[in-house]
Amino acid sequence: MLNFYLIWSFSYALLLWLISRTWKADHPKFSGNQIDIAVSLLIPIRNELENLPDLVKEIHRLSKLKIEIILIDDQSEDLSLDFLKHNLSEKPNIKILKSPGIGKKAAIEFGVKNCVGEIILCSDADCSFSSDWVENMLRPFSNPKIQLVAGPVMSMGRITFFQRFQQIEWSSILLMSNYFFHSGKPIMCSAANLAYRKSAFQEVNGFEGNKSFLSGDDEFLLKKITNRFSSESCVYLSNPEVLVQTKAIKDWSSLINQRIRWAGKWKAHNSLFHGLAALIPFFIQIIWLLSFFILIPIQNGPVVLLICWAVKILAEKWFLGKVLDTYSITSKWSDALFTGIIHPIFVLWTVFGVIRGKFTWKGRDKVRSVILADKIEQ
Repeated sequence: MLNFYLIWSFSYALLLWLISRTWKADHPKFSGNQIDIAVSLLIPIRNELENLPDLVKEIHRLSKLKIEIILIDDQSEDLSLDFLKHNLSEKPNIKILKSPGIGKKAAIEFGVKNCVGEIILCSDADCSFSSDWVENMLRPFSNPKIQLVAGPVMSMGRITFFQRFQQIEWSSILLMSNYFFHSGKPIMCSAANLAYRKSAFQEVNGFEGNKSFLSGDDEFLLKKITNRFSSESCVYLSNPEVLVQTKAIKDWSSLINQRIRWAGKWKAHNSLFHGLAALIPFFIQIIWLLSFFILIPIQNGPVVLLICWAVKILAEKWFLGKVLDTYSITSKWSDALFTGIIHPIFVLWTVFGVIRGKFTWKGRDKVRSVILADKIEQ
């Protein structure tokens, strides 16, 4: 087992190196000219009263652009809708709607139905945007073959280790998202930073086939558009100008609950590739955690254990730091050390939550996050 773990640790570092080679490499070049096309920004709202003061500031800034902004209330149980009407109702290019359906997907579909834009931009109520975000997200659509554009998302705040942990984890998500797009197998993106043609959304019948899932308004739509128009119709941008920042989760319980909601839909893809993409990271973390139980009792095991984990943490610091550097985020060695140790446990805890199939999202409970009878269209 000593040789196995030595080979394993260096193979893990090699894998990270291969994946990181695609970061910021060979991104498609698009025309620098602005495209003359109607754009609508959709932001679904549910129980977001705490985040709305900051969102209103963002909306006031974005409203100076020639875009339509639609805020869709998803049956909020607080005063979110009243707050929006009081603070934004006087803007001519802003619409405040109340979704007649239940759930984020129903809210987005209602927004698409009532918008005038040919390009749909999507984000969330806890996000902030750079001054050039809209312009840069639209640029790829100068190519008529492009149907969907995905961009990076990063959590805010670096005061506590927990906030910095989230940024390191986000960097791994961005690295993998970019890798799969670059490899022609896009399977990951975030609805907090997403744009697509309204015609493409309509042609794939929106979220038909996966409406019962509380999440997946990004991945399911990406898969449907990829299947309909090919992987070349979807691009991922990683440049800082399109970065969307989201507020950090406040506590570990909420973060794990969010990740359970994200990961819990993997079976619904009914795809071997999606299944392997979900299961391989889990088994990687299992192997790392088992190293403590396997190596410590045997001769020279503790030394090999230290070598293997040093390789792991050094590789993660180097290659995930490459992503963080893109957005001018400094990664501390102490954060890399503690995150490298904690993250495998975090992943296992999330997987156990997925197996239980229970989570809560904005006041809605989901007893079973994967309903196999309602699979996405192939």
